[in-house]
Amino acid sequence: MTVTESPTFALPDEAATARLAQAVARLARPGDAILLAGPYGAGKTAFARAFLRAATGDPALIVPSPSFTLVQTYALPGGVEAWHYDLWRVAGAEELAELGWDEARAGIALVEWPERLGALTPPDALTVALAPVPGDPGARRATLAGWPDRLATLAR
Repeated sequence: MTVTESPTFALPDEAATARLAQAVARLARPGDAILLAGPYGAGKTAFARAFLRAATGDPALIVPSPSFTLVQTYALPGGVEAWHYDLWRVAGAEELAELGWDEARAGIALVEWPERLGALTPPDALTVALAPVPGDPGARRATLAGWPDRLATLAR
């Protein structure tokens, strides 16, 4: 089965966001970039937190927002590292070299505010576009684009 359209998921609460993030974590492999797009408050950090907890196998892992540090790294099983970026305060792609972008590409990169990547946006990335649902403060909608063969398992 091949996914020909970008699958969209209704996420009625943060637990549903966590379940989707856990499913994506099971599909991720070294060299992947997962781009978390959406407005402020859309659930990007909640998704990243759940993804990292699932990927590390540690449900109690403390995952602070990297808003001020810009990047946090996490050791995953098998000697892989996950790099969690928050690029809100980054002016552009030229600042990424200082933040270990080249090293991050050998592991798994989770990127909040991916539009700041510019020309460094990986063409094979998975984009998770999160959006609040008007009139329902806890609900979100997630549209995934990329990884068509891997996403087919989520669409079943």
